[in-house]
Amino acid sequence: VSKDGNGTVETISEAIKKAPENSSRRIVIYVRAGRYEETNLKLGRKKMNLMFIGDGKGNTVISGGKSVFDNVTTFHTATFAATGSGFIARDMTFENWAGPTKHQAVALRVGADHAVVYKCNIIGYQDTLYVHSNRQFYRECDIYGTVDFIFGNAAVVLQNCSIYARKPMPFQKNTITAQSRKDPLQNTGISIHACRILPTPDLAVMNGSFQTYLGRPWKLHSRVVFMLSYMHDHIDPSGWLEWNGSFALDSLYYGEYMNYGAGAAVGQRVKWPGYRVITSESEASNFTVAQFIYGTLWLPSTGIAFLAGLQV
Repeated sequence: VSKDGNGTVETISEAIKKAPENSSRRIVIYVRAGRYEETNLKLGRKKMNLMFIGDGKGNTVISGGKSVFDNVTTFHTATFAATGSGFIARDMTFENWAGPTKHQAVALRVGADHAVVYKCNIIGYQDTLYVHSNRQFYRECDIYGTVDFIFGNAAVVLQNCSIYARKPMPFQKNTITAQSRKDPLQNTGISIHACRILPTPDLAVMNGSFQTYLGRPWKLHSRVVFMLSYMHDHIDPSGWLEWNGSFALDSLYYGEYMNYGAGAAVGQRVKWPGYRVITSESEASNFTVAQFIYGTLWLPSTGIAFLAGLQV
């Protein structure tokens, strides 16, 4: 795909259309540097094993500005949405430029099983990355947002990623995750492993006038863990935020395991029944690539580096 006519096609939507359906072989779509502003790109269920390769973060940019202000649900605001299993994206940027005043505005929505996103920028404000469903793996990505900006009910591991909270609107609080597990039997959750939890410069200079939390429970059995990650001092000492009063506080599962940095101190964390400081390695191991998304069975064939166990 190339905007200047030097490719097979000039738009990503044409490339998706041309790709075979239900392919058991991996189909590679190379998207050359450029800014691709196409309305709501969708990769349907039948478009399986598609791999999108860009020219690098910030060079190949898939951009859109749809928000709930356009009278669509959050689900339909995504700049790029993938549901075909075996979806891989690497070396590109997905962004939603709607801005903080437009509320929910998704940059990337993934509901594909065995999905991998590698070395990508995912940029938005509220609801940036919708990890909708199925098993997903994000590695060496930079994710930017304000409210609930990694959200959904996939079984997902984010590894070696940089997760940036941005300056929100006045009176808003930043929440990194809003996980939506509804049933205790679902094997879903958000596992943030060996990542860097950071403020963008525009938030850092605010010297604590905006609070940033690790997450809040979108649904009753919300499940999130942060493991072996660096947390900057922008994280509020209480760590986690209520969704609505006491909703889900005893049924959620929020865990922290051996994180470090000024924001990782657990002494003043919330005292909810569902919150825990994980001390046992075996409990933490439940949320590794190998055990949580069975990554050792399907990630090797993608050629993308991953850490199967806990240790960094």
